[in-house]
Parts: sequence; C-alpha cells; structure tokens
Amino acid sequence: MAESVQRMPGDERLSTSDGRVHVFGIRHLSPAGAYHLRAFLDEIRPQVVLVEGPSDAGDLIGQIASRGVVPPIAILAYTDQLPVRTLVFPLASYSPEYQAFLWAAENGVHAEFIDLPSDVAVTLQAARRASAGPEEPDQEGEQTDREDGQTGRQDALAERRAFYRRQNELYERVAELAGEPDYDSYWERHFENSPSKEAYRHAIERFSAEMRELLEQEERAHDPRESSYNAVREAYMRRKIRQALDAARPSDRIVVVTGAHHVSAMDLTLPAMSDEETRKLPRASTKLTLMPYSYYKLSVQSGYGAGNQAPAYFERMWDCLNRQDASRLPSLYLSQVALYLRESGTYRSTASVIEGVRLAESLASLRGGGMPTWGDLRDAAVVCLGFGDLGSVAEALARTDIGTAIGALPEGVSQTPIQDDLNRHLKRLKLEKYKSAVATDLELDLRENRRVKSEEAAFLDLHRSVFLNRLALLGIDFARQQQARQDTATWAEHWVLQWSPEVEIQAVESTLKGETVELAAAFVLHERLEGCADLAEASRIIRLACQCGLPEAMEEARLTLQRLAVDAGDFAQIAAAANELSILIRYGDIRKVDTSSFVPLLQQLFLRGTLLLVDAAVCSDEAAGGMVTGMNEMHRISQEHSEEVDDERWLAELWALASRDDRNAKLSGFAFAILLERNLISADQCSQEVSRRLSPGIPAELGAGWFEGVSMRNRYALLSRSGLWQQLDEYIASLEDEAFLRSLVFLRRAFGSFEPREKAAIAETLGVLWGLDGLGTAEQLQEPLSEDERGKLDELNDFDFGDL
Repeated sequence: MAESVQRMPGDERLSTSDGRVHVFGIRHLSPAGAYHLRAFLDEIRPQVVLVEGPSDAGDLIGQIASRGVVPPIAILAYTDQLPVRTLVFPLASYSPEYQAFLWAAENGVHAEFIDLPSDVAVTLQAARRASAGPEEPDQEGEQTDREDGQTGRQDALAERRAFYRRQNELYERVAELAGEPDYDSYWERHFENSPSKEAYRHAIERFSAEMRELLEQEERAHDPRESSYNAVREAYMRRKIRQALDAARPSDRIVVVTGAHHVSAMDLTLPAMSDEETRKLPRASTKLTLMPYSYYKLSVQSGYGAGNQAPAYFERMWDCLNRQDASRLPSLYLSQVALYLRESGTYRSTASVIEGVRLAESLASLRGGGMPTWGDLRDAAVVCLGFGDLGSVAEALARTDIGTAIGALPEGVSQTPIQDDLNRHLKRLKLEKYKSAVATDLELDLRENRRVKSEEAAFLDLHRSVFLNRLALLGIDFARQQQARQDTATWAEHWVLQWSPEVEIQAVESTLKGETVELAAAFVLHERLEGCADLAEASRIIRLACQCGLPEAMEEARLTLQRLAVDAGDFAQIAAAANELSILIRYGDIRKVDTSSFVPLLQQLFLRGTLLLVDAAVCSDEAAGGMVTGMNEMHRISQEHSEEVDDERWLAELWALASRDDRNAKLSGFAFAILLERNLISADQCSQEVSRRLSPGIPAELGAGWFEGVSMRNRYALLSRSGLWQQLDEYIASLEDEAFLRSLVFLRRAFGSFEPREKAAIAETLGVLWGLDGLGTAEQLQEPLSEDERGKLDELNDFDFGDL
C-alpha cells in the first residue's frame, strides 16, 4: 500500500512518497478555514474527503448536504437507555466540515467521518466527567450527562479547573506577546484575515504543532487524561485513514479535514489503532439524528466551549469572503449596528458609521493588521455609535454579533419518530412561525370558532392547547403557559413560545417514553400514577390528563384517586383534590371532555372534607395556613356545585367551628367570616360573638388571632360594620402593655394585607368613633412615622414572642 501524508513545511515528522493523502488543519467554526478549504479542495480534486467527526454518522452526510437544509444544524447522538447521555456536533454555514460535505456532494465525491463513533465518544466523555466533575469544558463537542446524583471528585475537579486555567493562560500569553487584548483577536488578525489558502494552511499547522507541543508538556505534568483521550482519538483516525487508502484506487487522492491540533498526529508512520484495541473500546448503545441549531446556542455566551463569541458576525465574514469583498465587512457590521439602534429609537447618522469604519481600520493598523477584527469593530461601535457608553449599544451589538438565526431541516431528513411527530404537529397546528429564538406571545381561545367551515379549524386553538400541554408535561421547553389572572376567562390561555436547540434534545430524550408526543405524554402520566400516594397529586394528574386530551389516562387517574380517597384523612389534601375535580367538572365541556363520572367522586371528597373540618381545626398557626386554603376551596365548591354537594352540612360544620373556643382561633374567625359573608349572621349575633371573642378576659393572642381570621374574608362586610370596629377599639384599649404587644403580632399581620384605601376607610371609622373628623383622622394616620414612632416600632420588632 502506498501510504503517505503530504509534508508540511517545517514539519519533518510527516512522511511523503506519492502525496495521496493531504491533511488540511482547520479551526472549528472558522470562515477563513471554510473558504480556504474549498479552494484547497478545488486544487487537489480528491476522490475521498475524510472529516473529523463521529464515524458512525456517515449515513447523515448526504442529508446534511441536501437541498433545503439551512444551517446552523447539529448531529445529535444519544444513548437509547436511561440515563440519557447526549453528544452534539454542531455545524454552521461557515463550518469547514459543512463546506467539505457540500463540496463533496457538488463534485460527486465520497465523504465520511473518521473520529471515534458516538457510542465510544459518549462513554469516554462520561468517564472523563465522572473523574473530573460535572463542569469539565468540552472543546470539540457539547455533551450533557443527565444522570442524577453525579457529583464527581472534588480534588480531581479542582485539578482539572487548574489545568484548563493554565491552558487558557498559555493562549492568552501568546495574544499578549502579539499585542492583542485576547486570544480570539489574535487568531482573527493572524489567521482569519489570512489572504491565501497556502498562507492560512501553513501558518495554522505550524502554530498548532508548536502549541500542541507546549500543551502536551502541560498535560503530562498536570493532567495526562486529556493527552490520553486525544491519543485514542488520533490512533482511531489514523486507522480510518489507512482503511480509506486500502479501499481507494492507487491514483485516488484523499483530503483529511481535521482540527489543527491533530494535524501532526495524522502522520501514518505513527501506529494506528488495531482491531483488538478497537474491540476493547468502551461503548454505550447510541442512536443518531439531525436537529436544527441556533446561533445563540453556538455562541460561547450559552456556555458552549467550542463555540465562538459572534456567530452572526462570522457568517457575515463568510458571505464577504465568498463575494471576494472582505473589505466591506467593517461597513456592513457597523451599518447593521446603526440599523438596530434606529429600530430601537436611537438615531445614528451615516457619518457616525463612516467614522466608525475609519476608527476600526486605524485600530487595525496600530496593531499591524490589514483588516479590523471583531474586537476593533466593537470598540469603534462603542466610541462612534455609543459615544463611549457600552450600555447604549449593548443590545444592538448582541443582535449583530450573535443574532437570532435558527437552522431548519426539510421533510424526510433523518430524525427520531418523536421529532417527526413534533414537526408534523407544528405544521398542522400552524405553529411553525413560532419556531424562533425570540420569545413570542400566543393567545388561545378554546371555544369553537363558528366562522370557519372545517372542524379542524373550528377547534384549532383547543388542539394547540392540548399539544402545548403535552410538550410541557414532557419537559420540552418550547412553550410556557403564563399564570392566568383572576379576571381571565376560563376559555382563554396565554402562552409564550420560544424555540432553542434544547427543545430538540428534550424531544429526543422523550423518544424512550414513546414514539409520538401523545404516547410519551401518556407514559409520563402512567409513571406518575404508579408512584402516586398523594390525594392532591392524583387529582392534579386527572386535570393534566384532561388538558393533554388523554381520556384513558384520566380514567386511570380517577380510579387511583377513588382508591386513595377511601382512607384519606388530611383535610387540606382532600380540599385540594376536590377543588381540582370541581374545576374539571365546571370547564370540562370547553375541552370536549365527559366529566359525569367525576361527580360522584367530588361528592364523596366534599362530604369527607366537611366531616373532618372541625377536628382538623385543632392545629398550629403554621398549619392553619393550609387549612384556610382548604376552607376557601371547599366553600367555593359548595357555592358552584350546590346541586351536587351538601351545602347545608358544610354550613353546619362552619357554625360548629365558628362557635368553638378549643379550636385554632384564626380558623374559628375565618369560619365566622364565611358565615358573615353569606348573610347568615345577624347584627345581634355578630355583636355578641365579637364581644365574646374580644373581651378583656380573653388572652390577647386568641382575641387578636380570631380577628385576623375574620379579616381574611370579604373586607367590605367588615368595613360596613362600625360596631365591630368599636368593639375592637375597646378591646385593644383594655389590654395591659405586655398583652397589647402580644396582640400586635396578629393585628399587624392582619392589617398588613389590607390595601391603602381599606386602611383609610378603617381610620375614618375610628375617627368618627373617637369623636373626631373622620377624613382628618384618616389623613393623620396615613402620615409617615416620626423618629420616635419608628423607634418604638424597632422595639416591637425586637420583642420576644417566644412565649406565644
């Protein structure tokens, strides 16, 4: 076999004989690398193109290069067993790897990946994470390990962080010696702005070989795991190159596209991985799919270690290179910043843009460059368009640098079944336009639209709601439902939709739960029901099943709830469960759901809660909060389902609680307030109960606690009863100093929830009772506290209420 690698100037380790193998080193996401690579391919005219990337993804290359694909996109590898681990290989339009595939497709040339297959890469990456901790940066792919409970070793993690810190310091030192503010600026000025493919190729390979030697010294001294991992990868890539040579004809030429760091290791005089070593590689079964990606996710601002800071800027550079008009990049960049400023209402003139271009070119000349870098252009934008203030142009710069671009894949491109189902629903429900990196509001009206002809169109928003609820249940963060206001109609829903690459990853992870969104959602509900031992949770699952349009899951949840209700003894849980059923029964017809089978269960829960009320009221003030919520829910049910539940029995239990002195005072007061609101207490009865509860012989915390409970319902009913306020005033006046302080705990808490206008009404009432001008008293009581009064308040805050 005539195996050889073309010699690079200055690299004596690479052997040559017939020049069949040509290695082109690139930096991932490099516009200049992609541009010069295409020129190199045009010159060499290879019959085989080998690209660094997961070797089992070869079947996807044809689809990546097919018509209708809009970068950025990504190859996603995922394990097909729990815990799901993923490996993402993103590609932008200016990725050298993507352009290599396009060139191969345009010229009818065979292309394939040559790096470790995904099943090995995922396993090795997981092992590295396990040994180094969860925050280890990944320079050539983005990996997410979903395994719960993974903590890593703290010592190894600290060592790993120190290693990467020293590595970054080495790169930054290079930039400093070159007079650049950071390494990215150094790279762009010396490599991205390289005028010819040979200059770019030779410079990047010479630089990378020297940096590799320094980094390997650092790795051997501090963290040999990184060099060992790269050695495994490089041995495997040499194996793939040898296999390609064996399969090729003697006259065939091969171009290897790999990260510049690995160029010197592609010397075929070095040993390749053997068959035995290949069999011993650790593996975890994986599957592969394609997914759209976004420029934000591609940027390092999202935490992606192998990304760049300004993907939209580099796409603009790529466009200029293809038009052979790179000199226009500064004016295009600054014009775009000015345009975004104008859109936001900040006008900047054309003269300011021209001055910005001149400043950027001057900054480049000062640093010995022929073209401004991204950093030069940003500095010029801040000075000439922001007048020295970064804050005034920050948003426009972010939009110009990163952008909101999202990739797209045509129908028929290889995806998982659930991804296909997701995309079909987006198209059927007319939600494709919301597949944007910008958050967009969506208002839904679940009622039938009678102005359209087809049933599908008539219930479009209802079907959208079902679909979005299913996605939310699966943890697919494409849509977030906003909390409804109290005055919002029951048929109205407000969602915020925003697409991100995580949506695709989350969808792929859901493949293990079902092949469609509907099946996966049903599986999630079934799993939750299997471990459900909570009454309120079972009722919430019923409601979720209704919102997700899953009648079989609803019935399964109903049976679970019925079983749990037999032995239920927690009033708050029973009330919460009954409330969920009440909402479902009231509004189920909007979602076209038959809720008749839930009425007997609601009656059972309501009766059980009613009978438990008085006994459950023997509780602490902390537990009383949950009881108050439950009482509110039960009373709402008694009002809204008066024909189905026993309202008279409920009122009788409220009377029993309101009259008891051996129950939580706040809850007794709250029960009294409900009866007062229902006009079931006469003025004389109210006066008698207030006198009894707020008499001087009653402990301060009990009297004030009872009033706190009364104040938690219908404020208007309280404000209209001047006798109640007179009795409260007399009660407070009768208290000793210490008892008064004790009562203030409850009174401050009670009045703290009153609105300013309600406090003003109380002050007016008290002013009249004191024989003063009501309005004047209200104004005086609303004035800011004096220094002396604030001091007394501070004393009250320091009062020891431990005896309560």
